[in-house]
Order: sequence, then C-alpha cells, then structure tokens
Amino acid sequence: MSIMPLPVFEQDSDPANRDAMTLEEQHAALEAPKTIVVRFGAMRLIGEYTQTGSIKPGCGSKLVARTHRGLEVVEMLTTTCTNAGCGKSVTRKEMLDYIEASGGRDYPFFNRGKVLRVATTDDLQNQSKLEARKSEFLVKARELVKFYNIDMKLVDVDPILGEEVLTFYYMSEERVDFRELVRDLAAEFRTRIEMRQVGARDEARLVADYERCGQHCCCKNFLKVLKPVSMRSAKVQKATLDPLKISGRCGRLMCCLRYEDQTYKELKANLPHRKTLVGTAYGAGIVMDSKILTQLVLVKLEHNGEEIAVPIEELMDPKTCPRPEDLEAKAREEEEAARRVLEDSVARARGHRDAKPDAPDGKKKKRRRRRRRSKKSGDAVQQATETPVKEQAKSEAAGDGTPRKKRRRRRRRRGRGNSEGGGGEAGNKPTES
Repeated sequence: MSIMPLPVFEQDSDPANRDAMTLEEQHAALEAPKTIVVRFGAMRLIGEYTQTGSIKPGCGSKLVARTHRGLEVVEMLTTTCTNAGCGKSVTRKEMLDYIEASGGRDYPFFNRGKVLRVATTDDLQNQSKLEARKSEFLVKARELVKFYNIDMKLVDVDPILGEEVLTFYYMSEERVDFRELVRDLAAEFRTRIEMRQVGARDEARLVADYERCGQHCCCKNFLKVLKPVSMRSAKVQKATLDPLKISGRCGRLMCCLRYEDQTYKELKANLPHRKTLVGTAYGAGIVMDSKILTQLVLVKLEHNGEEIAVPIEELMDPKTCPRPEDLEAKAREEEEAARRVLEDSVARARGHRDAKPDAPDGKKKKRRRRRRRSKKSGDAVQQATETPVKEQAKSEAAGDGTPRKKRRRRRRRRGRGNSEGGGGEAGNKPTES
C-alpha cells in the first residue's frame, strides 16, 4: 500500500514547528478521537466504544470503560478516525474488514459501551487487589465443586473493577447442573456469578504462556476465533503425523498448521498426481513423488528406470518429448566429439613435449646452455680458420696456382743456382799470368 504524504503530518514533522510549541500546547492542539478500540477481560475481548469528554490517550494506555459486563479497566489499542495516515490509528472500514476476515460474526467484537476516563492510580491499585484475590476465588469455588460432587474443572476466574459480576470459566464433558454452586458463590462473594463453559483451546488461551516455538501462544496473543485444525493439513504440508509433535499446549493440533494451508493447496494444484505419465527432456516417465514448496517432481524414466528431479516448468507432453533413440544417438555424438577433443589435446601435448622436452631439474638446463655456448665458440673458431684459407684460395685462383711463399723460395733457389754456376765457370777458365 502506497504512503501518501499529508500536509498536517508533514507540518508536524518539521522540527521548527515542534520546538515552537511546548508539549502541553501540542497535546492541546490534538483532536480528541471519537471512538476508541480497546481490549479487555481474561479472554482478551475487543470493543469499540465512544468516549465522554475530550480524552486524548495514547496506544497502550489504561482506561476505565463501561462494557456489557460492567465497569472495568481496559487497554487502548488504537483510535478510529477518517484519516489513518499516522500509523497509530485505523479507519473504521479497515477495522471492520479486519474483523470480517478474522472470523466475522464469531469474532468477539462489542460496541455497546463507553470510555469514561483514563485510569487513575487508585483504579489500577484496586484492579491489582482483585487480581491478587483470584486464587482465593478459585480455592473456594473448587471446594464447593467437590462438596456438590459436580463433574467439572474450574480453569480461571475473571474479576472486574466494579465487582458487578464474577465470571468463572470451567471445562466439562457433559452438561452439569450448577445452580446450587452459583447460589453459594453469590452468597460468599456478594456479587453476581456467571459460569462460562470453555474448551481445550480456550483453556490454553486462559492459562498457557509460551509454546515450543518460543513465542506466546497464538490463541492468547492475537487469535480470536479458534477454528478446528484437521490432520489433512499436516498431511498436505508433509509434516510428521506423530500427534505429540504437532499438538500444542491444549492437546489439539497446533493452530499454525492452518496458516499455510491455503498456500499449500494452491501450490499442490500445480503439481501432477502420482503414477501419471509425463514427458521430460530425457524421455517419458512416471511421477513417483513431488515437493510442494520447491515445485519439483521426481520422475522415473521408462527406458532405463533412472529417477530424476524435474521442475514443473520443464515438464512436457509425453507424446512430443524426446525419444530414447534420439537421446542415445545424441549421447553417442557427444561422446565421439569429446573423444576427438581429448585425442587432439593429447596429440598437441605430445608434439609440444617432443619439440621442447621439459627438463626435470635446473642442472640439465645449465648443461644445455653450456653446450650451446661451446658449439657457438667452435663455430666461431672454424669460421676464423676458414677465412684465410678462402683468401688463399682466392689468391691462388688469381695467380698461377702456387702460393706466394713457394714462388719466393723458387726465385731464391734460382738466384742461388745462377751465382754458383757463374763462379764455377770463371774458376774453370785459365788464369792469365
């Protein structure tokens, strides 16, 4: 529901306006509510009463009101006004709609009464004294019940501020005659006695406090109409069927089983029934089980008997769903494609390992580097030795094919031979005298 900003509340939220007025002025500026919704009695009944004067109480205030039972202290719940935008008041239409949705005519709602004043200290003290005498009232009443041998169990007593009436709540399997009991109780306490028969759930509302969940009992906290709860709700919600685990303080099935019953019904209507034929992406199958909250269906496939969980959004018509033959062919194709991919990856890994073998440690890497370096140095030496040979070959190709040193040696030998031969010839000649 959208929240509409109202001018009057926007003005009140302005700190400048709040600081300008004192608390007394602000309280005086408030408009008194026409009707006040209150809660009263041990059964926590609800009433909407008009007020006399200009009472401006707050939520939770203790008031003194004239109800259909008499004068008693009540607790204010809210106010009804035409504008319910403050969050602490409701419109009369909203209140009546809530009552209609919570039980209608069975809802304990009363409007014959009037709020008289805000409860004073004396009113609260008198009410506390009456509450302290509840054990006295019950003890005396139980003595009389035992004396008259009446088959009934007294549960609680509800005194009111004006002491016009004293209400006793009792449990009984059968109809009982308590006229003499009422006569003696009226003479003893000098007030009008009212006896009200209640059931097991109302007994829990009167005397119970907390439930196993750690919260106040729903019947005592907010439930006003206690409707019966059947075992079907527990079966639909897949709860345990042990009565000791799903029973409340009253010994009956817990009221909280009824909270989600409508939701479970709506969700269960979406699921297929058991033993029905449905279609899935893996073929047709039979519904074995279902989960209501998660909206999952357990399907047993017909062709291989495998059980799979399928969301209801993925269910198909069994006539148009994929066939097992198509699924097997598709599976084979996927396996073949996966096998090819695996073989390609293995082949690439082998080729990479042969081309560049991985060294198991760092020493071999260093040795390989040294070998490479020595190989490079040997190539450099060989290249240096081959260079003059090439140059010599070039020079030989350019000349007569003999090296220069050899040619020089030949020249020298020739010169030596000529000089030696000339000397011999001159020595062989006859000298002149």
